[in-house]
Amino acid sequence: MKIIKPFLLSTVVAASLTLYGCANSPTGRTQILLFSGTEMSQLGAQSFEEIKKQEKISTDKKTNVYVQCVTSAITARLAPQSDFTQWEVVVFDSEQINAFALPGGKIGVYSGLLKVAVNQDQLATVIGHEIGHVMANHSNERLSRSQLANTGLQLSNLALGGAEYQNIAMAGLGLGVQYGILMPYGRAQESESDTLGLKLMAEAGFDPQQSVNLWVNMAKASGGNQPPELLSTHPSNSTRIKNLKAQVAALPASNVKGQNCKL
Repeated sequence: MKIIKPFLLSTVVAASLTLYGCANSPTGRTQILLFSGTEMSQLGAQSFEEIKKQEKISTDKKTNVYVQCVTSAITARLAPQSDFTQWEVVVFDSEQINAFALPGGKIGVYSGLLKVAVNQDQLATVIGHEIGHVMANHSNERLSRSQLANTGLQLSNLALGGAEYQNIAMAGLGLGVQYGILMPYGRAQESESDTLGLKLMAEAGFDPQQSVNLWVNMAKASGGNQPPELLSTHPSNSTRIKNLKAQVAALPASNVKGQNCKL
């Protein structure tokens, strides 16, 4: 049996880390970003066009005006972006309780979300959260982490070449990367976007207390069908609610006039 010294795997993975630079997210968390903002904006725009081809776009004028009103109230307070000129929001006619944001300022809202986000403030919570993903370069970060993880596994595979039980070792390493790095990393991003989104929606004049109510609604809508937090890329509903309650209590009083977006 060929013996692999522990420091050998550490060395090959560490060598790949030296190729990349680090950045800080808006909350000060260290990030690894391998791609430029322009590259990510182009990817986001391409992906958004593909989604628009695949999904049914809502033609309901009232719904579109409502969602645009909430989105514009938040984006109007943001500084100009260096990698794109304007935010674009599209409402998809779908029962999905979901929304997303892509690099390049592309926002998608599924009409089914409005059955759970039942007022402007709760919708603003979701929109602010999705915008938070863009502001914090989360797509770049996740793509970079994924590529870095793949590089590390490839280098480790080379280091293990010829070793007995190589396949078992690689399977174990892959499982460790998936559950030890990528999934908790996703939860960190989601929690960060909750924090950023709460700040954005409150600064835009929406009621931050409704962020808690939104996730109570989300928990009810899920019917308890949620994977264990350990095996999920999102925080559990109970964790989210607990964190948001604490953050809402710590927010300074806002002097911004409340919004008046109506469906």
